[in-house]
Amino acid sequence: MPPPPLLEIDNLCKSFGKLNALQGVSFSLQRGERLAFLGPNGAGKTTLIRSLSGRCKPDRGSIRLMGMRIDRHPSHSQIGLVPQDIALYPDLTTRQNLETFGRFHGLRRRELRHRVDWALRWTGLADRANFKVAGFSGGMKRRVNLACGVLHQPSLLLLDEPTVGVDPQSRHKIFEMLDELASDGTAILLATHHLDEAQQRSDRIVIMDHGKVIADGNIESLIRGTVGPQRMVRLRVDRPLTQALVGRTLGKAGQQHVVTRIDQVSTQLPQLIQTVRQHGYDVQDVQVHAPSLHDVFLHLTGTELRDS
Repeated sequence: MPPPPLLEIDNLCKSFGKLNALQGVSFSLQRGERLAFLGPNGAGKTTLIRSLSGRCKPDRGSIRLMGMRIDRHPSHSQIGLVPQDIALYPDLTTRQNLETFGRFHGLRRRELRHRVDWALRWTGLADRANFKVAGFSGGMKRRVNLACGVLHQPSLLLLDEPTVGVDPQSRHKIFEMLDELASDGTAILLATHHLDEAQQRSDRIVIMDHGKVIADGNIESLIRGTVGPQRMVRLRVDRPLTQALVGRTLGKAGQQHVVTRIDQVSTQLPQLIQTVRQHGYDVQDVQVHAPSLHDVFLHLTGTELRDS
């Protein structure tokens, strides 16, 4: 039997006047699972995160964390929240910030010292422990901000855009830190506008739109259930296509690109190139596009995922 979910959200509803922000949202999250949470602006993501963190009371439905109804009795000791906006004291050092937030979480004395020392090692900032964070790069501040949210070792971590404005190296380091938390059993709910992060760095993806969950699964199952696993192939040829090749549904007359879909790259791509050459064209470039989360998102919502 599979273990019981760490987090269970059942038929969650929340309205603000005539706006139905959440309309029967249901999903669960296991210990150590990394869940990416996506949706267009206005989909209900912020309302859900606020409900999970105890900052917003749902109208109907339930939220259970380790079997306890936290929609009625918020359990902040088991939840870590890292908001999109960096919440640090710029005139304090790294260690002082960690100590301050550790006390906010109820840590004292020996436990606080132990957790602060752990956080400095975990973030890779032990050599900057006594430097004021005001002079840190965006990526360094994000790491400290993340550490401040998990000093109390929460079972569930809520993240809202943890890599906004950071360089690729810092993004990689942040996700290494998150992977370590997940391997130790922390469940992670990541709200992000970076579809590549969601696809590559999560075990499961939940997509919301208009206050409802419209997709839930890993990337392979989402692709199979929407756009399908076929590869898009684009060949650039040496001159505009004529009607003879267009008649094989491989492009449009006058264009210099053959565009089609194939199931097996190893066998069908050579056949396609051979067909094009048999019609007297020279293939100058080949592009093969595998279906991605971007394609799934467009298929389900009809819009690009933007952060503004």
